[in-house]
Amino acid sequence: MDAATWGLIAASFVACFVEMVEASTIVMAMGFTRGWRSALVGVVAALAALAVLTSIAGYALGRWFPEAALQLVIGGLLLTFGLQWLRKAILRASGRKATHDEDAIYREETEAAKAAGNSAGRLDMFAFMVCFKGVLLEGMEVAFIVITFGLNAHNVPAAGLGAAGAVVTVLGIAFAVRRPLSMIDENLLKYGVGLLLASFGTFWAVEGIGLFRADRASLHWPAQDLSILVLLAAWFLLSRLWVSALRRTSRPIPTRAAADTVEEKTP
Repeated sequence: MDAATWGLIAASFVACFVEMVEASTIVMAMGFTRGWRSALVGVVAALAALAVLTSIAGYALGRWFPEAALQLVIGGLLLTFGLQWLRKAILRASGRKATHDEDAIYREETEAAKAAGNSAGRLDMFAFMVCFKGVLLEGMEVAFIVITFGLNAHNVPAAGLGAAGAVVTVLGIAFAVRRPLSMIDENLLKYGVGLLLASFGTFWAVEGIGLFRADRASLHWPAQDLSILVLLAAWFLLSRLWVSALRRTSRPIPTRAAADTVEEKTP
């Protein structure tokens, strides 16, 4: 495999790893509190739904969109997601936003599970629905990353390999430690993923601008795929400038509950 393929696998692995950590926290909270049978049934149902949705979306995008349009649309979406992740990472790094705490999330999910009461049927619908929703939502982001990275790089199997590696790694660590993966610096990972998404999104969106040329052919960066490294460095430097500027006028970090309340009210 060449360097571009290894880069695609690594980018997919890191981006999907973060989502799998969050999903594993939800599943473990339900499994240890309400029982593993219903929790795992919810996981399997979510994975089945994801397989169908991913197959349909991947086929439709690859079949019906010309290359330049695909690059413009997917690049724009990746850039949008990446900037949202970068914004939160910058706020956390500058002390303007509470850091992500898997232990706190696990405690909240556990308390909610205990307060929900017992289920009358063989299947615990509370555990089932919480796990189904959690895995489906986190899995949708994984599917989005695999499809967008894979289609634009013309190598969906490599992107899928990176995602599968992330799933296996998270499951292995979770099975070994049997507790939330709070030892992993998820805030740093989210920062890195935001940089990756913004860089790839910028790269592909600019290439997709060729859709508006007479021949509708994609534009090409001077250094080809190596331009992604330049974009990655540029986004990193820009984000550090924002962190430095915000730290000069920093305010107290809100509690996690207060931060979540503000986030829910923010459109």
